[in-house]
Amino acid sequence: MHVELKKSFQFEAAHSLPNLPPDHKCHRLHGHSFNVELTVSGLCDEKLGWLTDYDEIKKAFQPTWEKLDHRHLNEINGLENPTSENIAKWIWDQVSPILPNLTGIKVSETCNASCTYRG
Repeated sequence: MHVELKKSFQFEAAHSLPNLPPDHKCHRLHGHSFNVELTVSGLCDEKLGWLTDYDEIKKAFQPTWEKLDHRHLNEINGLENPTSENIAKWIWDQVSPILPNLTGIKVSETCNASCTYRG
């Protein structure tokens, strides 16, 4: 049985988008309660009846979460222009070596604006 699992996380962070015109509101420093959803997919283990333990997803993301939570994202190497798109790819680059069945990273900066990166 092929399945897809999703696990969500939240972090608080500030950022600005320096490549936008100076009069754009997102050019100024501001913050979000970011939501990140990691998606893994693959075949279920027939004996266990699951693809993976949700706790394994949490353990894989924890070091990355610690780099992001309550931070100024522009100060993180690789996130000098921390758009949702760039954050999603940056997270993928951090987590995919640890979580080989990773198939998607969704980053939401508001309840109605998100980006999904699929490697």
